[in-house]
Amino acid sequence: MSAVLLAALLAVASAPSARAVWLGRLDPQQLMGSWYVLAVASGEKDFALEKATKSVEGVEVMLTSQNTLKMRASRHSPEGCHLQGVELQRQNSGWVFRNPSLGVLEYRVLGTNFRDYAIVFTQLEAQEEAFSTVELYSRTALASQEALGRFAKWSRSLGFLPQQQAELQRDFTCAHKVFPAGSQLRSADAHGRAGRLGI
Repeated sequence: MSAVLLAALLAVASAPSARAVWLGRLDPQQLMGSWYVLAVASGEKDFALEKATKSVEGVEVMLTSQNTLKMRASRHSPEGCHLQGVELQRQNSGWVFRNPSLGVLEYRVLGTNFRDYAIVFTQLEAQEEAFSTVELYSRTALASQEALGRFAKWSRSLGFLPQQQAELQRDFTCAHKVFPAGSQLRSADAHGRAGRLGI
């Protein structure tokens, strides 16, 4: 499946709407700070069976002076919230980070409006299972229709089936475990841009 994903990434990247990110206009500083993970497409073996139980997750992104991307995340698992931290090294080819020793073969932003959402692609290898994910990062607790549409488009383009996609349950317990004290993400209610996936 990795060859199919690579071909799809290259094909979609050639589209005009994707060029802004792929040609390097994304400043890594624009990805810094706290994000909700509101939707996920995943090729992980048991994702389709477990997706109905998964809740909104949280990610905090930091960039060091050495161009190392430091991430703290609170992920949902059957045992509860799982806190994890990783450091990824920036690559020479575009806005790409990786750390194979931690099972992160590729981490890149596929699309963003440079303001309140980002579509993030990650290629992972864990416990002899290789798979990829597409995640919808949002600054707001409810995603805009634009963000949801972009997420759905990228997921389809990369070959993820409907059963491999999910809008996460609106329980923010896990997400708020990773955000630093005193930080608050904006509420989408104040902007009136809430939407839902049609999957």
